[in-house]
Amino acid sequence: MEAKVLEFAIERETKNTVRYEEKTAGQPPAVGTLYIQKWALGTPVPAQLRVTIEVTSASG
Repeated sequence: MEAKVLEFAIERETKNTVRYEEKTAGQPPAVGTLYIQKWALGTPVPAQLRVTIEVTSASG
């Protein structure tokens, strides 16, 4: 599997987490919604994120 690079935009903030929604450009979402703890993001909270998914070892 090739690495997938996904873009996310902030959807909502809660007391301790930030909810991001995947920007799909007409494709079905690979992840959909991503929740990240605010302490892990720092301040200010970023409006957009880029996440890379890659396989480190194949199963079976």
